[in-house]
Amino acid sequence: MTWLITGGAGYIGAHVVRAMTGAGERVVVLDDFSSGVRERLAPGVPVVRGSVADEGVLKRLCVEHEVSGVVHLAAHKQVGESVEQPLRYYRDNVGGLTTLLETAATAGVTRFLFSSSAAVYGNPDVNLITEDTPCAPMSPYGETKLAGEWLVRAAGRAHGIRTACLRYFNVAGAAEPELADTGVFNVIPMVFDRLTRDEAPRIFGADYPTPDGTCIRDYIHVADLADAHLAAARLLTAEGAADASRAPGATGSEGAPGVHGADGAGDVTLNIGRGEGVSVRELISLVGEVTGDTRPAVVEARRPGDAPRAVASAQRAAEVLGWRATRGVREMVESAWRGWLLHHPGATAG
Repeated sequence: MTWLITGGAGYIGAHVVRAMTGAGERVVVLDDFSSGVRERLAPGVPVVRGSVADEGVLKRLCVEHEVSGVVHLAAHKQVGESVEQPLRYYRDNVGGLTTLLETAATAGVTRFLFSSSAAVYGNPDVNLITEDTPCAPMSPYGETKLAGEWLVRAAGRAHGIRTACLRYFNVAGAAEPELADTGVFNVIPMVFDRLTRDEAPRIFGADYPTPDGTCIRDYIHVADLADAHLAAARLLTAEGAADASRAPGATGSEGAPGVHGADGAGDVTLNIGRGEGVSVRELISLVGEVTGDTRPAVVEARRPGDAPRAVASAQRAAEVLGWRATRGVREMVESAWRGWLLHHPGATAG
Protein backbone atom coordinates (compact mmCIF):
# COMPACT_ATOMS: atom_id res chain seq x y z
CA MET A 1 0.00 0.00 0.00
CA THR A 2 0.99 3.64 -0.37
CA TRP A 3 0.56 6.27 2.36
CA LEU A 4 -0.20 9.86 1.43
CA ILE A 5 1.55 12.06 4.00
CA THR A 6 0.20 15.61 4.01
CA GLY A 7 2.62 18.21 5.36
CA GLY A 8 5.41 15.67 4.88
CA ALA A 9 8.11 18.31 4.30
CA GLY A 10 7.44 19.97 7.65
CA TYR A 11 9.39 19.51 10.87
CA ILE A 12 7.25 16.65 12.19
CA GLY A 13 6.24 15.44 8.73
CA ALA A 14 9.81 14.88 7.55
CA HIS A 15 10.50 12.75 10.62
CA VAL A 16 7.38 10.69 9.95
CA VAL A 17 8.42 10.21 6.31
CA ARG A 18 11.88 9.14 7.46
CA ALA A 19 10.50 6.62 9.95
CA MET A 20 7.99 5.14 7.52
CA THR A 21 10.30 4.87 4.50
CA GLY A 22 13.02 3.47 6.75
CA ALA A 23 10.60 0.71 7.74
CA GLY A 24 9.85 -0.11 4.11
CA GLU A 25 6.53 1.75 3.74
CA ARG A 26 5.71 3.38 0.40
CA VAL A 27 4.82 7.06 0.72
CA VAL A 28 3.96 10.10 -1.35
CA VAL A 29 4.21 13.59 0.17
CA LEU A 30 1.79 16.48 -0.36
CA ASP A 31 3.00 19.84 0.92
CA ASP A 32 2.25 23.46 0.02
CA PHE A 33 5.70 24.49 1.34
CA SER A 34 4.32 27.36 3.38
CA SER A 35 6.57 26.05 6.15
CA GLY A 36 7.87 22.78 4.72
CA VAL A 37 11.39 22.38 3.32
CA ARG A 38 12.01 20.10 0.33
CA GLU A 39 15.58 19.39 1.42
CA ARG A 40 14.30 17.62 4.54
CA LEU A 41 13.15 14.74 2.33
CA ALA A 42 15.48 12.08 0.98
CA PRO A 43 16.01 11.83 -2.78
CA GLY A 44 13.55 9.43 -4.30
CA VAL A 45 10.63 10.35 -2.05
CA PRO A 46 7.81 11.47 -4.39
CA VAL A 47 6.65 14.99 -3.53
CA VAL A 48 3.77 17.02 -4.92
CA ARG A 49 3.31 20.72 -4.20
CA GLY A 50 -0.30 21.42 -3.34
CA SER A 51 -2.98 21.96 -0.72
CA VAL A 52 -5.32 19.50 0.98
CA ALA A 53 -8.10 21.87 -0.07
CA ASP A 54 -7.38 21.16 -3.76
CA GLU A 55 -9.69 18.28 -4.65
CA GLY A 56 -8.19 17.92 -8.12
CA VAL A 57 -4.66 17.43 -6.82
CA LEU A 58 -5.88 14.97 -4.19
CA LYS A 59 -7.81 12.87 -6.71
CA ARG A 60 -4.85 12.75 -9.05
CA LEU A 61 -2.49 11.73 -6.23
CA CYS A 62 -4.78 8.96 -4.99
CA VAL A 63 -5.11 7.47 -8.48
CA GLU A 64 -1.52 7.85 -9.71
CA HIS A 65 0.06 6.55 -6.52
CA GLU A 66 -2.67 4.03 -5.60
CA VAL A 67 -3.07 5.59 -2.16
CA SER A 68 -4.79 3.37 0.39
CA GLY A 69 -3.81 5.19 3.59
CA VAL A 70 -3.43 8.82 4.70
CA VAL A 71 -1.29 10.39 7.44
CA HIS A 72 -2.69 13.90 7.82
CA LEU A 73 -0.18 16.33 9.34
CA ALA A 74 -0.80 19.52 7.35
CA ALA A 75 -2.37 22.23 9.52
CA HIS A 76 -1.85 25.65 11.05
CA LYS A 77 -0.72 25.14 14.63
CA GLN A 78 0.03 28.41 16.42
CA VAL A 79 -2.27 29.04 19.38
CA GLY A 80 -1.85 32.81 19.46
CA GLU A 81 -2.26 33.15 15.72
CA SER A 82 -5.46 31.09 15.89
CA VAL A 83 -6.94 33.60 18.34
CA GLU A 84 -6.17 36.42 15.91
CA GLN A 85 -7.25 34.50 12.78
CA PRO A 86 -9.93 31.98 13.78
CA LEU A 87 -11.61 32.01 10.38
CA ARG A 88 -8.35 31.00 8.68
CA TYR A 89 -7.82 28.18 11.15
CA TYR A 90 -11.33 26.78 10.76
CA ARG A 91 -11.26 27.19 6.97
CA ASP A 92 -7.91 25.45 6.49
CA ASN A 93 -7.73 23.00 9.40
CA VAL A 94 -11.34 21.81 9.30
CA GLY A 95 -12.34 22.71 5.75
CA GLY A 96 -9.17 21.21 4.28
CA LEU A 97 -9.67 18.05 6.32
CA THR A 98 -13.23 17.78 5.02
CA THR A 99 -12.03 17.89 1.41
CA LEU A 100 -9.29 15.38 2.16
CA LEU A 101 -11.71 12.93 3.80
CA GLU A 102 -14.25 13.29 0.99
CA THR A 103 -11.59 12.53 -1.61
CA ALA A 104 -10.15 9.66 0.44
CA ALA A 105 -13.56 8.05 0.87
CA THR A 106 -14.32 8.32 -2.85
CA ALA A 107 -10.91 6.86 -3.73
CA GLY A 108 -11.46 3.85 -1.48
CA VAL A 109 -8.82 4.79 1.12
CA THR A 110 -9.20 2.43 4.09
CA ARG A 111 -6.76 3.85 6.65
CA PHE A 112 -6.57 7.39 8.06
CA LEU A 113 -4.13 8.64 10.73
CA PHE A 114 -4.86 12.13 12.09
CA SER A 115 -2.39 14.48 13.75
CA SER A 116 -4.17 15.91 16.79
CA SER A 117 -2.91 17.77 19.85
CA ALA A 118 -3.00 17.94 23.62
CA ALA A 119 -4.56 21.37 23.02
CA VAL A 120 -7.92 19.56 22.81
CA TYR A 121 -7.83 19.15 26.59
CA GLY A 122 -7.53 22.81 27.47
CA ASN A 123 -6.52 23.36 31.09
CA PRO A 124 -7.55 20.27 33.07
CA ASP A 125 -6.80 20.18 36.79
CA VAL A 126 -5.34 16.66 36.86
CA ASN A 127 -1.95 15.14 37.61
CA LEU A 128 -1.87 13.04 34.44
CA ILE A 129 -4.03 13.67 31.38
CA THR A 130 -5.59 10.46 30.11
CA GLU A 131 -7.55 9.98 26.91
CA ASP A 132 -10.69 10.01 29.08
CA THR A 133 -9.96 13.49 30.48
CA PRO A 134 -12.77 15.80 29.28
CA CYS A 135 -11.86 17.93 26.28
CA ALA A 136 -12.29 21.70 26.73
CA PRO A 137 -9.97 23.48 24.26
CA MET A 138 -9.09 27.09 25.05
CA SER A 139 -8.13 28.33 21.58
CA PRO A 140 -9.46 28.11 18.04
CA TYR A 141 -6.45 25.92 17.25
CA GLY A 142 -7.47 23.40 19.91
CA GLU A 143 -11.07 23.60 18.76
CA THR A 144 -10.11 22.77 15.17
CA LYS A 145 -8.14 19.75 16.34
CA LEU A 146 -11.06 18.45 18.40
CA ALA A 147 -13.49 19.10 15.55
CA GLY A 148 -11.03 17.30 13.27
CA GLU A 149 -11.11 14.24 15.52
CA TRP A 150 -14.92 14.22 15.44
CA LEU A 151 -14.89 14.50 11.66
CA VAL A 152 -12.31 11.74 11.20
CA ARG A 153 -14.22 9.34 13.45
CA ALA A 154 -17.57 10.09 11.79
CA ALA A 155 -16.14 9.62 8.30
CA GLY A 156 -14.46 6.42 9.41
CA ARG A 157 -17.71 4.96 10.69
CA ALA A 158 -19.66 6.03 7.62
CA HIS A 159 -17.15 4.85 5.01
CA GLY A 160 -15.48 1.85 6.64
CA ILE A 161 -12.14 3.62 7.21
CA ARG A 162 -9.97 2.50 10.09
CA THR A 163 -8.84 5.64 11.92
CA ALA A 164 -6.40 6.75 14.59
CA CYS A 165 -6.02 10.17 16.23
CA LEU A 166 -2.72 10.92 17.95
CA ARG A 167 -2.74 13.72 20.54
CA TYR A 168 0.78 15.18 20.64
CA PHE A 169 2.19 16.81 23.72
CA ASN A 170 5.23 19.15 23.42
CA VAL A 171 7.41 18.07 20.49
CA ALA A 172 11.14 18.82 20.52
CA GLY A 173 14.53 17.66 19.22
CA ALA A 174 15.65 16.33 15.86
CA ALA A 175 16.73 12.94 14.51
CA GLU A 176 19.31 14.75 12.35
CA PRO A 177 20.35 18.43 12.35
CA GLU A 178 18.97 18.80 8.82
CA LEU A 179 15.49 17.89 10.06
CA ALA A 180 15.43 20.36 12.96
CA ASP A 181 12.63 22.80 13.64
CA THR A 182 13.47 26.07 11.89
CA GLY A 183 10.65 28.07 13.47
CA VAL A 184 10.81 30.06 16.70
CA PHE A 185 7.43 29.15 18.12
CA ASN A 186 8.18 26.41 20.66
CA VAL A 187 9.95 26.88 23.98
CA ILE A 188 13.36 25.35 23.17
CA PRO A 189 14.01 27.28 19.93
CA MET A 190 12.60 30.37 21.64
CA VAL A 191 15.30 30.07 24.32
CA PHE A 192 17.97 29.41 21.68
CA ASP A 193 16.85 32.53 19.83
CA ARG A 194 17.14 34.68 22.93
CA LEU A 195 20.59 33.35 23.80
CA THR A 196 22.01 33.80 20.30
CA ARG A 197 20.78 37.39 20.34
CA ASP A 198 22.64 37.81 23.66
CA GLU A 199 19.40 38.14 25.61
CA ALA A 200 18.26 36.32 28.71
CA PRO A 201 15.63 33.59 28.37
CA ARG A 202 12.12 34.53 29.45
CA ILE A 203 9.82 32.74 31.87
CA PHE A 204 6.15 33.67 31.62
CA GLY A 205 4.95 33.39 35.19
CA ALA A 206 6.84 31.96 38.18
CA ASP A 207 3.99 31.90 40.68
CA TYR A 208 2.15 28.77 39.55
CA PRO A 209 1.23 26.06 42.11
CA THR A 210 4.20 23.89 41.09
CA PRO A 211 7.43 23.02 42.98
CA ASP A 212 9.47 25.85 41.39
CA GLY A 213 6.55 28.11 40.44
CA THR A 214 6.87 27.59 36.67
CA CYS A 215 4.65 25.60 34.32
CA ILE A 216 5.27 21.88 33.93
CA ARG A 217 5.05 20.21 30.53
CA ASP A 218 5.51 16.79 28.94
CA TYR A 219 8.15 16.85 26.17
CA ILE A 220 8.36 14.19 23.46
CA HIS A 221 11.28 13.73 21.07
CA VAL A 222 10.13 14.16 17.48
CA ALA A 223 11.81 10.88 16.50
CA ASP A 224 9.78 9.07 19.18
CA LEU A 225 6.68 10.78 17.82
CA ALA A 226 7.55 9.56 14.32
CA ASP A 227 7.97 6.02 15.65
CA ALA A 228 4.50 6.30 17.21
CA HIS A 229 3.08 7.19 13.78
CA LEU A 230 4.73 4.14 12.27
CA ALA A 231 3.31 1.95 15.03
CA ALA A 232 -0.18 3.43 14.53
CA ALA A 233 0.02 2.93 10.76
CA ARG A 234 1.03 -0.68 11.29
CA LEU A 235 -1.89 -1.13 13.70
CA LEU A 236 -4.34 0.21 11.14
CA THR A 237 -3.02 -2.11 8.42
CA ALA A 238 -2.71 -5.24 10.53
CA GLU A 239 -5.17 -8.08 10.18
CA GLY A 240 -7.65 -7.79 13.03
CA ALA A 241 -6.85 -4.09 13.47
CA ALA A 242 -10.40 -3.43 14.62
CA ASP A 243 -9.95 -5.92 17.43
CA ALA A 244 -6.52 -4.45 18.27
CA SER A 245 -8.07 -1.10 19.07
CA ARG A 246 -10.19 -2.87 21.67
CA ALA A 247 -7.02 -3.57 23.64
CA PRO A 248 -7.14 -2.86 27.40
CA GLY A 249 -7.77 0.84 27.92
CA ALA A 250 -8.53 1.53 24.25
CA THR A 251 -12.22 2.20 24.81
CA GLY A 252 -13.04 5.36 26.66
CA SER A 253 -15.45 8.24 26.97
CA GLU A 254 -16.61 10.46 24.13
CA GLY A 255 -13.21 12.15 24.25
CA ALA A 256 -11.40 8.97 23.22
CA PRO A 257 -13.73 6.33 21.84
CA GLY A 258 -12.85 2.91 20.57
CA VAL A 259 -15.77 2.79 18.12
CA HIS A 260 -16.47 -0.02 15.66
CA GLY A 261 -19.13 0.24 13.00
CA ALA A 262 -21.03 -2.60 11.42
CA ASP A 263 -18.28 -2.91 8.81
CA GLY A 264 -15.66 -3.52 11.50
CA ALA A 265 -13.77 -0.26 10.99
CA GLY A 266 -11.50 0.50 13.95
CA ASP A 267 -11.04 3.78 15.75
CA VAL A 268 -8.43 4.61 18.37
CA THR A 269 -7.35 7.88 20.04
CA LEU A 270 -4.07 8.06 21.92
CA ASN A 271 -1.89 10.49 23.84
CA ILE A 272 1.69 10.66 22.58
CA GLY A 273 3.98 11.82 25.38
CA ARG A 274 6.54 10.54 27.87
CA GLY A 275 4.36 10.70 30.97
CA GLU A 276 6.98 12.81 32.75
CA GLY A 277 6.81 16.49 33.59
CA VAL A 278 9.60 19.06 33.25
CA SER A 279 9.23 22.61 34.50
CA VAL A 280 10.11 25.61 32.37
CA ARG A 281 12.83 26.56 34.83
CA GLU A 282 14.31 23.04 34.70
CA LEU A 283 14.24 23.10 30.91
CA ILE A 284 15.99 26.48 30.70
CA SER A 285 18.63 25.22 33.13
CA LEU A 286 19.23 22.21 30.89
CA VAL A 287 19.51 24.46 27.84
CA GLY A 288 22.14 26.44 29.74
CA GLU A 289 24.14 23.26 30.41
CA VAL A 290 24.00 22.21 26.76
CA THR A 291 24.81 25.63 25.26
CA GLY A 292 27.18 26.82 27.96
CA ASP A 293 25.11 29.97 28.51
CA THR A 294 23.81 29.77 32.06
CA ARG A 295 22.59 33.33 32.50
CA PRO A 296 19.48 33.52 34.70
CA ALA A 297 16.09 33.82 33.06
CA VAL A 298 13.96 36.95 33.25
CA VAL A 299 10.54 36.41 34.80
CA GLU A 300 7.67 38.16 33.04
CA ALA A 301 3.90 38.14 33.50
CA ARG A 302 1.87 35.00 32.93
CA ARG A 303 0.47 34.39 29.47
CA PRO A 304 -3.30 33.95 29.30
CA GLY A 305 -4.43 30.34 29.12
CA ASP A 306 -1.21 28.65 30.25
CA ALA A 307 -2.00 25.59 32.38
CA PRO A 308 0.16 25.05 35.49
CA ARG A 309 0.68 21.41 34.53
CA ALA A 310 0.06 19.37 31.37
CA VAL A 311 1.53 15.88 31.46
CA ALA A 312 0.30 12.88 29.50
CA SER A 313 -0.59 9.45 30.65
CA ALA A 314 1.23 7.36 28.05
CA GLN A 315 -0.12 4.03 29.25
CA ARG A 316 -2.77 3.56 26.59
CA ALA A 317 -0.30 4.09 23.74
CA ALA A 318 1.93 1.44 25.28
CA GLU A 319 -0.96 -1.02 25.52
CA VAL A 320 -2.46 -0.39 22.09
CA LEU A 321 0.65 0.32 19.99
CA GLY A 322 3.35 -1.49 21.95
CA TRP A 323 5.21 1.83 21.81
CA ARG A 324 6.96 3.92 24.44
CA ALA A 325 9.17 6.99 24.15
CA THR A 326 12.85 6.12 24.60
CA ARG A 327 14.61 9.49 24.30
CA GLY A 328 15.03 11.87 27.21
CA VAL A 329 14.84 15.64 27.52
CA ARG A 330 18.61 16.14 27.41
CA GLU A 331 18.74 14.33 24.07
CA MET A 332 15.94 16.60 22.82
CA VAL A 333 17.84 19.75 23.80
CA GLU A 334 21.20 18.54 22.51
CA SER A 335 19.81 17.44 19.14
CA ALA A 336 17.76 20.64 18.81
CA TRP A 337 20.88 22.73 19.53
CA ARG A 338 22.86 20.92 16.81
CA GLY A 339 20.03 21.67 14.41
CA TRP A 340 19.87 25.30 15.51
CA LEU A 341 23.59 25.78 14.86
CA LEU A 342 23.27 24.20 11.40
CA HIS A 343 20.36 26.44 10.39
CA HIS A 344 21.80 29.58 12.02
CA PRO A 345 25.43 29.73 10.81
CA GLY A 346 27.65 31.66 13.18
CA ALA A 347 25.16 31.44 16.05
CA THR A 348 26.58 30.99 19.52
CA ALA A 349 25.23 31.25 23.02
CA GLY A 350 26.68 33.76 25.39
